[in-house]
Amino acid sequence: MSTILKLGIPKGSLQNATIELFRRSGWKINVNGRSYFPAINDPGISCALLRAQEMSRNVENGTLDAGLTGKDWIAENNSDIHVVTDLVYSKASAKPARWVVAVANDSPIERLEDLDGKTVSTELVNYTKRFFREKGINVNVEFSWGATEAKVVAGLADAIVEITETESTIRAHNLRIIHEMMQTNTQLIANHDAWKDPVKRAKMEQIALLLKGALLGERLVGIKMNVPGKNLDDIVKLLPSLNAPTVSPLYQSDWFAVETVVDSGVVRDLIPQLMAKGAEGIIEYPLNKVI
Repeated sequence: MSTILKLGIPKGSLQNATIELFRRSGWKINVNGRSYFPAINDPGISCALLRAQEMSRNVENGTLDAGLTGKDWIAENNSDIHVVTDLVYSKASAKPARWVVAVANDSPIERLEDLDGKTVSTELVNYTKRFFREKGINVNVEFSWGATEAKVVAGLADAIVEITETESTIRAHNLRIIHEMMQTNTQLIANHDAWKDPVKRAKMEQIALLLKGALLGERLVGIKMNVPGKNLDDIVKLLPSLNAPTVSPLYQSDWFAVETVVDSGVVRDLIPQLMAKGAEGIIEYPLNKVI
């Protein structure tokens, strides 16, 4: 039996973001023309491009050992797979996406119960049917091949169940959200038998470790500076860090070099505060991975 890990890469909207994430993690995936089997710089992995909607079925049946897909499509297919790790990333943001129920702005529908006897359009058909059935609400769920937001505008449906990250497309079609059905994010999933294989499991654990490290590195930056000894305690108190900042004395000086890792969102406010406390030579630098 081969010990090469058969890994599914999501084709479509997540493809470029996934390939870039792997690049920052140390794997270069080359998609060549129309081939569905991109090359990767790791002899222990073979890649296949597959739509996220189909990924969990092909991992479950053993066509693939592992793959990346959304929690939503695992739920849609009701797949029996092993979830190796959660990975929150997407084409638009670093936040989980949401599947929501939306209606026209001028619709009298205000609650889920108001949809009883109505038509709902969505790509997430099986999950939506289960969702409303469990709530005892009788709705007609129709599959949407795309442009789902337009179904309400065109009078083809009373409501839609659609995925959104920023709500901009929802608002652009004069729709409003009446309920959030679920949050979803990308997951690295594995076939149960492949997970039991020690070689394949080790490779999947390596992928999970480095992908998560790359995602964390994207949110953080390194910062270092020179600090006069008399102000050292005040400056260290300002610095958030994973553990404690690294402090080293400068050669033949009463100054110190201070280095730490901080959230990229706080740096713009932090740097003026550090300067006000006497820090000099402040350097901010990006991080590839944080493990």
